[in-house]
Amino acid sequence: METQAIDVSVIMQRTTLDNRWQSHQWRALEVLDTATLPPGGARCLLSDASDMRWIFPGFDIKLFSGEGEGYYLNLSSAVPCWFIMWRIEQIGAQEVAVPKAVTLSYNEAARLMDGGEQVETLPASAAIIERLGSFIAQHYQPEFKGKRKKPSFEGGAGVDRMAQAEGKSDGGR
Repeated sequence: METQAIDVSVIMQRTTLDNRWQSHQWRALEVLDTATLPPGGARCLLSDASDMRWIFPGFDIKLFSGEGEGYYLNLSSAVPCWFIMWRIEQIGAQEVAVPKAVTLSYNEAARLMDGGEQVETLPASAAIIERLGSFIAQHYQPEFKGKRKKPSFEGGAGVDRMAQAEGKSDGGR
C-alpha cells in the first residue's frame, strides 16, 4: 500500500566559515511543499560572499506500508523530521550540495547512512506529522517484544537443556 505523493522541494544553503581547514559548509535549510512555489527547476536563489542558497524541486514523497516501522520510529522521536540525503556536484562553475533523496522513514535514512551517504534532518511540519500519524494508525501496528525468560543458572532442567544443546552444536566434544 502506498499513498498519494507529496511533492516537496529542498533548499540547500552554503555558509562561509572562519576556519583554516574548511572555507564553507553546506546544510539542508528547508523542505517546502512545491505546490506553494512558482514552477521551475533547480536554481540558485541567493549568491553572495557569505551565503548561497539553491532550491531543488521534484521530490515525490510517498508513504509505503512496508516502511511502517521506520515512520513509527520517526514519529515517536522527540522531533519528527525529514531525512535529506545529498551529494556535492558540479553545477556550472560551482560545487553545490544536491539533494538526492528525501524520506520520512528512520530506517531508510539509516540504510543510506550505512551506505556512507551524507544525511541531514529537518523538523517536519505539523501537517506532515499529522499525515504520517494517520498513515501509521491505518497501516502499522508496533510489534510487542515480550521479555524472554532465561533459565536459572542455579541448576535445573533449563540449564540441562542448554548444556545438551551446546554439546550438539559443537559436535559433542
